[in-house]
Amino acid sequence: METFASRFLSDSNNKAFDNNHRAIINYNISRYNIAVTKGLQKFRDLEKASEAAALVKHKVLENLDNYLQNFEKRFSENGGSVIWAHDAGDALESIIKILKENNVGMVVKSKSMTTEELELVPYLEANGVEAIETDLGEYIVQISGDKPYHIVTPVMHRSAEDIAGIYHKKFGLSSDSNPAEITSFTRDVLRQKFINAGAGITGANFLIAETGSVVLTENEGNGVMSMSWPPIHIVIAGIEKILPSLDDLGLFLPLLSTHGTGQSLTAYNSIVSGPGRSSGNSGRAQIYVILLDNGRTDLLGVVPQRRALSCIRCGACLNACPVYRNIGGHSYGAVYSGPIGAVITPHLKNFDHYKHLSYASSLCGKCSEVCPLKINLHKLILHNRNYAVKHGYYPKIEKTSMFLWKKAMLNRSLVDKPPYAIKNFLFKKAVGKIWGKRRSAPNLKPNSFATTWKKHKS
Repeated sequence: METFASRFLSDSNNKAFDNNHRAIINYNISRYNIAVTKGLQKFRDLEKASEAAALVKHKVLENLDNYLQNFEKRFSENGGSVIWAHDAGDALESIIKILKENNVGMVVKSKSMTTEELELVPYLEANGVEAIETDLGEYIVQISGDKPYHIVTPVMHRSAEDIAGIYHKKFGLSSDSNPAEITSFTRDVLRQKFINAGAGITGANFLIAETGSVVLTENEGNGVMSMSWPPIHIVIAGIEKILPSLDDLGLFLPLLSTHGTGQSLTAYNSIVSGPGRSSGNSGRAQIYVILLDNGRTDLLGVVPQRRALSCIRCGACLNACPVYRNIGGHSYGAVYSGPIGAVITPHLKNFDHYKHLSYASSLCGKCSEVCPLKINLHKLILHNRNYAVKHGYYPKIEKTSMFLWKKAMLNRSLVDKPPYAIKNFLFKKAVGKIWGKRRSAPNLKPNSFATTWKKHKS
């Protein structure tokens, strides 16, 4: 029977030894890293900026209930509606109810990790509502039947030739189409979708408690059009997206854009505080904010892993991680991949099913080093491992093996007395599968270090 862990190992093995895949992802990540390194040099004091941002998010997480209530109060006063969703089911039911009540047959949506959490597009299509991704990368993912590969760049695993092939197969474009031609064609297709859509669905990079505002930052402008052209705007945001004040954006927007793409600031930064008004100051559009829990409150109660809720989804830890750079985003089998995914996914979903992600780390600490919010991700990964042991999320064979290992390590004679051949056989039996099919487990030395040292001294 295939488990989540066994599928992860199988997918990781396939990706790690796919030279074409590794060449594409390492090339794309290298380009990002060059841009980010250059962008970070524009900060006068990056360390101080990160410390300040971390302090703001710490304050938010310690008082999250108050900030959320303030946001709801202000946003409602502005004319918007706030819906609280305990889990994905609640959120999906709320969305389809709004769409059905307003006879919406088609929606446009901007790039959003929370909608990926909900598996929103297939849900809407199953309920008779056409849903169109309008971010270029997400649109390519949708028309190819794929899954997003990276938090920031959904099609990082695709080459330009791959994408041209997708458009040739789907739309009959020339297989030699260049990125500019593909972008122009997509713009023309999506423009009609924006005009005809009955609702727009977006995520939110930040929610401002003080003013009841939704903040969206992007580079293509599809988010602006998704929220402003259709008469209904639905925002889906995790409860951790709160910031206290608009003043905080001067700190968080540059940190997000620079760590994500190397830009000083992304091209489009929108702040929406309520429904719009048509000319003549009449005729309000509808705007809803769905505040999504979906396991976040559970994670908030786990110390110190709750620190991971400070994440602003810049993707820097993915680009820095040597494991991610070898196995890629799809191998994780979850919406959030890389080091941040290894920390939060087990808590947001099923810990027993996803605990293996916390072992998919070299613990080199590079993820913590590059995080703009100073989240000690590699340490939180270790805390997840400890959490798994304390709560009994491990097989009996592992418990037995560790018991026998402990007994042997505490008794020198149990290690030294057995013949070398027997020790070597038992060692290879114990670690053979873990070591992998593509390499052989090393041979133990005939004599232990302790025995060799005694002979040396004598």
